[in-house]
Amino acid sequence: MFREHTKVDKPLLSMYWAASCGGCEISLLNLHEKILEIDAHFDLVFCPCLVDTKKAGVEALPDRGIAVTLFNGAVRTEENREMARLLRHKSQVLVAYGSCAYEGCMPALSNLSTASEHMRTIYIESPSLDNPTRATPAPGTPVAEGELRLPEFFDRVQTLEQVTDVDYFIPGCPPEPRQLSNVVDLLLRGAPLPPKGSVLGAGRSTVCDECTRKKQDKIIGGFHRTFELIPDPDQCLLEQGLICMGIATRDGCGGLCPKVNMPCTGCYGAPEGVQDQGAKMVASLGSILDLGRAKGGPSGQDRIDAILDAIPDCAGTFYKYSLAHSILKGKMG
Repeated sequence: MFREHTKVDKPLLSMYWAASCGGCEISLLNLHEKILEIDAHFDLVFCPCLVDTKKAGVEALPDRGIAVTLFNGAVRTEENREMARLLRHKSQVLVAYGSCAYEGCMPALSNLSTASEHMRTIYIESPSLDNPTRATPAPGTPVAEGELRLPEFFDRVQTLEQVTDVDYFIPGCPPEPRQLSNVVDLLLRGAPLPPKGSVLGAGRSTVCDECTRKKQDKIIGGFHRTFELIPDPDQCLLEQGLICMGIATRDGCGGLCPKVNMPCTGCYGAPEGVQDQGAKMVASLGSILDLGRAKGGPSGQDRIDAILDAIPDCAGTFYKYSLAHSILKGKMG
């Protein structure tokens, strides 16, 4: 299905690294011996951390000359956006690979501040700096040869889909190697691809459905942070007062975090049919919190405030992976 658009013996594969940590590249290498099958069937034409191909080389390719592009990372800068649109133009299939490209992930938590606030904090107010002139990065700097120009640092981090058309999404921070392996198998078999816009390598329900812990009626009197207790290894973590995002997170990971006594943090994003993962989690918690007066404790609004005070970072807890993709998207104005 891919060969008709290329003049090489093998279809072309590319992988681009935008605003992300590099874990998605590691997940590609974590395919282990499976990577030999990829090499046998694809030419890796563009991958900045593995292949010394320049932007000009991508521009020289025919339109739709790349069979599949795995685009990982959010769109933070002008360069990220330019490469996203270039790779869309050159690719038959563009995949938002990993949480950053899919939903913005942790880079998008910076949407709670503006670009100018970031520059002030990083380059002027940091206590470790010696910057008496209060200099910040300039968009352009004249030199003898011309002008050195930095890509624009946008006010808001965006997902890949918010700047260009996307065919498929693979969630995870990073995606599990078996997810990518399943997608590669699909391509190698030449099987019909799922409908455009599908989430690949994951389920449609929630992590709770694949978590093996015992679940009872959930009535929570308060929250604990993970360092404050050693959880019962068999009981639902949310019922023990740990904020486990499994109730608002798409399944498909196998419940790996709860299996090792750690709460789900939500890296697969919202389940199918849910637009806003954080709002889903807040609504779920609102329905299971015991807001009655605890023995000897506060009542009414004071009790609500005491419960919420146990969550030190609501945005980082409920929107750790999905702020850019959410209804909120970040700081308003």
